Amino acid sequence: MPKVKTKSGAKKRFKVTGTGKVKRKHAFKNHILTKKETKQKRRLGKMAIVRAEDMNNVKFMIPYAL
Repeated sequence: MPKVKTKSGAKKRFKVTGTGKVKRKHAFKNHILTKKETKQKRRLGKMAIVRAEDMNNVKFMIPYAL
């Protein structure tokens, strides 16, 4: 049985916490920041946890990290 390959883009974008949850960055924080509120930019800069609905897709992309 062959090994499952880890998606290169996914291993750069997701980190696994000690409890097994997966952290991700928020979108919309790269450019065109002048029209966004300071509060919104501060909130988008923080890490978020991947939702349960998306965990199956993430587990497929980074199989050996979980």
